[in-house]
Amino acid sequence: MKGFIVYSTYRLKENKAYVHLYGRLENGESFLTISHARPYFYVSGDYGKADAEIQFDLEETQFTNFAGTPVKKVIAWNPRDVPALRQAFEKAGFTCYEADIRFVVRFLIDHGIKGAINIEGNYERGEGVDRVYREAELTGAGSKVKLRTLSVDIETSMEGNRIYSMYSDGLKEMLAVSKEPIDMDGVLAFPNEKLLLEAFSRRVQEFDPDVITGWNFIDFDLKILRELFQKHRIPFNLGRNNSEGKLRIQSAFFRESDADLPGRAVLDGLHLIRSSFIRLQDYRLETAASKLLGESKSVAFANKGQEIDDMYKLDIKSLLRYNLKDAELVYRILYEKNLLDLAIELSMLTGMQLERVNASIASLDFLYISETRKLGKAVPCVNRNSTDERIKGGFVRDSTPGIYDYVSVLDFKSLYPSIMRTFNIDPLAFSPDGEIEAPNGARFRREKGILPRLIQELWEEREKAKKAKDSVKSFAVKTIMNSFFGVLASPNCRFFSLEMGNAITHFGQFFIKLAASKIEEQGYPVIYGDTDSVFVDTKAKSLEEARKTSQEIPVLLNKFYASYIQEKYGLKSYLELEYEKTFVRFLMPRIRGGEKGSKKRYAGMIKVDGKEKFEFVGLESVRRDWTDAAKEFQQKLLDLVFHKTDAGDFVRTFVADMKAGKYDDKLIYRKELQKPLHEYTKTTPPHVKAARQLKELDSTIISYVMTTAGPEPEQKRKHSLDYDHYIEKQLKPIADTILSFYDISFDDIVAGSTQKTLFSY
Repeated sequence: MKGFIVYSTYRLKENKAYVHLYGRLENGESFLTISHARPYFYVSGDYGKADAEIQFDLEETQFTNFAGTPVKKVIAWNPRDVPALRQAFEKAGFTCYEADIRFVVRFLIDHGIKGAINIEGNYERGEGVDRVYREAELTGAGSKVKLRTLSVDIETSMEGNRIYSMYSDGLKEMLAVSKEPIDMDGVLAFPNEKLLLEAFSRRVQEFDPDVITGWNFIDFDLKILRELFQKHRIPFNLGRNNSEGKLRIQSAFFRESDADLPGRAVLDGLHLIRSSFIRLQDYRLETAASKLLGESKSVAFANKGQEIDDMYKLDIKSLLRYNLKDAELVYRILYEKNLLDLAIELSMLTGMQLERVNASIASLDFLYISETRKLGKAVPCVNRNSTDERIKGGFVRDSTPGIYDYVSVLDFKSLYPSIMRTFNIDPLAFSPDGEIEAPNGARFRREKGILPRLIQELWEEREKAKKAKDSVKSFAVKTIMNSFFGVLASPNCRFFSLEMGNAITHFGQFFIKLAASKIEEQGYPVIYGDTDSVFVDTKAKSLEEARKTSQEIPVLLNKFYASYIQEKYGLKSYLELEYEKTFVRFLMPRIRGGEKGSKKRYAGMIKVDGKEKFEFVGLESVRRDWTDAAKEFQQKLLDLVFHKTDAGDFVRTFVADMKAGKYDDKLIYRKELQKPLHEYTKTTPPHVKAARQLKELDSTIISYVMTTAGPEPEQKRKHSLDYDHYIEKQLKPIADTILSFYDISFDDIVAGSTQKTLFSY
């Protein structure tokens, strides 16, 4: 029977460890597998006897370390004994390998299981799950299973009364504290809080979700639930066994809180959005629903706490509808935007649990160790010695500032994975006597390594996904492939090596520079280059001519690379330069206050199906910390300039309208706090000053305005807006970035220049 694992752990019984895997079967039933296993690691050396008062077995193996030295297997009974055993062996002079691999992860690797599982064996009916398999035969599988998801939302009045909503396919229930019956479909009313909580716990168990979700679910909803369960002395058991649920609430920035409800995955909708590369102005549910679903919440609050109190007393049905809508929106975001599907695909590709699919270092560990096991190689433990040195970054070419017609972008398809695949860059192949030498002097053996093979397999999977039009899987595979370099460049990776990481970036720099040189030899100026892309001034007179030229260049260069790499290294080239797009008009700005061109900042206009579309990179229009008024100003000004239309009247009118208050609702800054407020001591940025005026923060993103009295939070503004600030700090820099190419300034236009039109040069 095939299934999918949503939760894994282990339990001890009579000092023996049993791996517990929970999930959903293809027939719709939930399952638990229980399997006895012993933890182990490897040691090399013959310097003495480990002095450990822990029972273990030492076994001869055919395994070796990366250098070819034989290793022995140390087998314990209890996973908790492994750290002490490792310490004892290292103290005796042995070198330990794989002693830091998690026990359950080790079990999954040994059985070839990555997310999807095949179970063969007898089962019995269980409490909390439909089937319990004991010592079944477990192997990996490749098919998806439909999971059961429950979205939960809580509303809390200032008086402590509660409204709970649960939403899923086929389930729309609202639970409320109310001494009077509520005549509304799907509503269950309870006279007190304790009865509501007990009913909520029962309904979760009866529905038996694999995934529980919500918005800011762990830090708010689950945190409140745990406190209330404790208050009423109700077991906080929302999982699939009798264990208490656990929360780890993180107050530190850059860290996400997590929840442990045994047998179920807890996926916070807010965390999924952040980790799926979806950028929002802020991470409130209303913002996410508006951008991703085109919907808004049913009620917009000005003073949420008081208004919820009023709704609870005067119009409880409206509050219930609002509450249910929140739960529904989170559920729909997860499914309609394929966020849950993406997490499942990543789990099936990397072996990570749903909550950890973005743990890129752990993902590479799982994949790489799965392969070294087949080769009889023991991997080293993580070396946590920190270093101030970092991997050299990608090449960013100095830009040639200006406003251009028909600039094409050519980029290397997955440059770093292609380099790793071409030149066999791999921890196992990394050796001083390697035949392949990178530009930085690092050497690699020709015998095909593990990472190049993994990349090839993933590449093939992505091509299949593309042909099948499976965009979710294609994106998942791309995410994993592109993470490999970043992982190798991290000191927290067990395979970290500055020399090996720099081999990748040095190869990248060499080939992007070579591409620019070869393109310019053909008579086309390269006005900018960034890591894996070159921007080419095609000198074309039409879009058709530019596209034709831009499609011919990669063909010539790819033939050149194939020949060059074969002749110099005797290797097959997997580098592939491809045509991406052509900008009909393109702006490469100068550095503010200077003549040199900017880096990672540009704007362009492309045509898609006959329609014009603007693209911005690094400019104010895509930065959250610039106001909507500034973004609108930049986009309209560029539109005029790109269409070679005079912009003088537009600039003067925009300034006048701003002073008249017509853009007041678009003068809000949004800036994210990078640390707790009390840690801002040396400097106090405007958003911190504004945040300190709030009683409590509901987001790390602070919305504030600049007033005549300084920065003030948007929702607590007391003074008039400082229009001169916005004109000087928002409009003027944007305008001068563009106007400087026409020998006119923002101040000239606003003051009334004698120049008749912008294009009268």
